[in-house]
Amino acid sequence: MALLQLNEEQIKTWTRAQKDEWWLANVFRGNMPQLTVRSAVTGFLLGGILAATAMYVLAKTGIGIGVGLTSVLLSFAMFRALSNARIASDFSVLENNCTQSIATSAGYVITPLGAGLTAYMAMTGNVLSWWQMMVWLVVVSITGVLMAFPMKRRFINEDQLPFPEGRACGVVLDSLYSGGADVGLFKAKLLYVTAGITAIWELLVLDGFQRLIQFKILRMNVWAGLKEPWVLHDHLDDYYYMWLAKLHVAAPKILGTDIRQLGLRFTLDFSMLGVGGLMGLAVASSVLIGGILNLAVLAPIMIERGDIVARTLANGHVVNISRAEIVNQWSIWWGVSMMVVGAMVGLFAKPDIFTKAFKSMSKRADAPAQRSDVLKHIEVPLWVSWVGVPVFGLAGAWVTHAFFGVPWLLSLVSLPLIYVLTIICANSMGLTSWMPSGPLAKVTQFTVGMIDRANPASNLLPASMTGTIVSNAASLLSDIKPGYMLGGKPRHQVWGHVIGIFSGAIFSVPLFFLLFLRPDANGAVDATKIISDTFPMPAAVQWRGVAEIISHGFKGAPVTAIWAAGIAAVAAVVLEALRVVTKGRFPLSAVSIGLGVVLPFDSCVSMWIGAMGFWILGRIYRTPGTKAHDIWVEGAEPICAGLISAAALMGICDAILNVVMG
Repeated sequence: MALLQLNEEQIKTWTRAQKDEWWLANVFRGNMPQLTVRSAVTGFLLGGILAATAMYVLAKTGIGIGVGLTSVLLSFAMFRALSNARIASDFSVLENNCTQSIATSAGYVITPLGAGLTAYMAMTGNVLSWWQMMVWLVVVSITGVLMAFPMKRRFINEDQLPFPEGRACGVVLDSLYSGGADVGLFKAKLLYVTAGITAIWELLVLDGFQRLIQFKILRMNVWAGLKEPWVLHDHLDDYYYMWLAKLHVAAPKILGTDIRQLGLRFTLDFSMLGVGGLMGLAVASSVLIGGILNLAVLAPIMIERGDIVARTLANGHVVNISRAEIVNQWSIWWGVSMMVVGAMVGLFAKPDIFTKAFKSMSKRADAPAQRSDVLKHIEVPLWVSWVGVPVFGLAGAWVTHAFFGVPWLLSLVSLPLIYVLTIICANSMGLTSWMPSGPLAKVTQFTVGMIDRANPASNLLPASMTGTIVSNAASLLSDIKPGYMLGGKPRHQVWGHVIGIFSGAIFSVPLFFLLFLRPDANGAVDATKIISDTFPMPAAVQWRGVAEIISHGFKGAPVTAIWAAGIAAVAAVVLEALRVVTKGRFPLSAVSIGLGVVLPFDSCVSMWIGAMGFWILGRIYRTPGTKAHDIWVEGAEPICAGLISAAALMGICDAILNVVMG
């Protein structure tokens, strides 16, 4: 059916009671199947898989990817195929929406695993047990769900905020079930085909798969004498260096440093091509500029000056100059400065996010709504929040104290901030689909850090708790938006969101240990090495950088690094001011430039190639209605989703194979 909505005049003049009565009479679909066993199971499994891919990408890029639309297309195509085969009846639009709500929730749970929690473990070397990690994630995330109930009635029922990302899912779902099924199946097919091609490439370059095929299946180590499996090099520049070696020609250098030491490599990374396609050319170009400026310009100068040097450890082991050493010894200061200052300026440059949020929440509920709540039989009762938030908030403070040693007082200090920051974050999500949970969490990090500068956990964990709560609250509201548009029961989506929280925790925590905390030959786990070239954890680097500044200031940093941090802060203010003045038309982003500093250079290049490729294709095939336009423009998002999900899942399976086969 066509989506019904109130016009601007009705939104402004009608009371909430009138809006609720209109919605109940015109949009609500009654008892249409929504949170069924199959939608719950599908969402749980799909959410777990997509959460795993999101964590993989977060660890590589520091960027959280949305999985809502991907889950919509996958579940729709799967149940349409089962229906055509007469194995299952048609999947209702509300069941599909509930599936995407569960999957999206699972995707948001993993954020601390690539940010605050990882920064804590990298700084302290302390590793939580798997069950402690799960308990912390679930308790804190459910607090965010409880925070969202009262705000749903204000931001969605009363103010009718657009929630663009949620609305997009609602529009796609409506088109799939109102005559646009062919379009949905076509986009799902694009996703599957792209994923298949990506999987074939990954099969050729990942050593775990090739070890399985060549050694376990074909037994080539026995009859062919292979010591190591043959793999296609994903570092394509390896072939260039092999050619130089055969010609006895030295590798290129910058100011006397081998460009390989600087980390200037080129890798064909399909997941990064997809990430670049989603982020767009302007952001990807800023990331690439940050990488080039850091590794090709500043790092060689600092190496020549002696501010970046090879280190000798206490055991006599020499740590040579590499990209990781460049970042840790020098670049982290100006990179983190650029990201944090840029994010803060971008946040406070939008005062309407604050003013509209508090103006909306300070409105008195209209009298008719107070006398009669026509939706009370399908809404979540407000008493659940009034009771649940204090209970789960205190539980979150307790587990933060018990598991991390954060003093009770500091755990409790962050709780009053949660309500204020959730209002801001939810309002921003409703207006723009931008969820500033990272910058807002820094408010907690600096606030608590001023009280206790000595213990990194004291600012990292309360801030991570804040970020997780506000992101879950805002994401739940965005998930409820398509359900509201399609006439679903809010209670069902809330329960679905909770199911997604458990899905994300159950799937992602074991994978976190498998990928990032694998024991060495002696069975020991060194959490300080959790950040690596394979998984640079840019978000965690930023959190750690802020925590180190809070704890130690710039003690131990080279003078040039301090100057660079100051210059970067000023540059970030200028760049973000230009973006504000030009209303977003200025192409460079301070946050993205800072991200390019901490990302591996080959990831920056791959993201830029992906963004440039889709930009060029969009310019070439700009005519709507043509097959090429449908594929490369309308189908860009499912193509990128196929690239990302297949590369991530193959990488995860490869890690599992390497563990199993030793």
